[in-house]
Amino acid sequence: MSDAAALPGQPRGGVLSGPATTRTVNVLAPNASAMTLDGTNTWIIAEPDADLAVVIDPGPLDDAHLRAVIDTAERAGRRIGLTLLTHGHPDHAEGASRFAELTGTKVRALDPALRLGDEGLAAGDVITTGGLELRVVPAPGHTADSLSFHLPADQAVLTGDTVLGRGTTVVAHPDGRLGDYLDTLRRLRSLTVDDGVRTVLPGHGPVLEDAQGAVEFYLAHRAHRLAQVETAVEAGLRTPAEVVAAVYADVDRSLWPAAELSVRAQLEYLAEHGLTERVPPVDGLQAPPSSGGA
Repeated sequence: MSDAAALPGQPRGGVLSGPATTRTVNVLAPNASAMTLDGTNTWIIAEPDADLAVVIDPGPLDDAHLRAVIDTAERAGRRIGLTLLTHGHPDHAEGASRFAELTGTKVRALDPALRLGDEGLAAGDVITTGGLELRVVPAPGHTADSLSFHLPADQAVLTGDTVLGRGTTVVAHPDGRLGDYLDTLRRLRSLTVDDGVRTVLPGHGPVLEDAQGAVEFYLAHRAHRLAQVETAVEAGLRTPAEVVAAVYADVDRSLWPAAELSVRAQLEYLAEHGLTERVPPVDGLQAPPSSGGA
């Protein structure tokens, strides 16, 4: 977003596709758009000497991409042992069933509707496939089912759409909630302060080499947007559409539907804290294909 660059703490991006850390490789899906940035990042994670790998977010239902992920792992002498999902948006999860068919893997996710197999994912779970230590971190806010994955050996966290490699993400109201999202950002900040996380491996956009800076930037951005929305309401604007037109006036209108979801989440948050009246739902307003900045 145009005002985001003026906020403090915006980190520098790094790798977009290919090897990112000792244990991670990104295979970029060919689904670039305003909402998905350069495309969905499909992450292959494996111990250096392991013959099994874990894949996070197979991406869209695109056979060429899914096979490219498998080929990338096989060229490194590995086969896919498990598939994980950060959340259920189609640009991350639509290809999961087909990928499971191609690889013979189970799919683990927080949402039972997305799972293939008996096991789900929950806070505190540790994935150990191929000798990995991959810790499940609850990350609701962008969506209710969002998860992140902490990779301690690489001092990295895989964030799905919770933190992007460029710009900011949508709080996809009503499934996404701003209070939950702020709690998630604080949880991720604790990983950078207390657990040594230095690198963000996002679901879209380049790798971020300053994890703490990224999270601080996101917290500052959300506070900035919330203040703008509160000011707009105090000025007499009442509907989400009116607030979007005022607060996001300098933003490409193609992103306004996504911005309205975040504004609704912000208005709900302000209402919960007694600062505005609750905004009624609008029939037919749905989440955008993924994440793009709001």
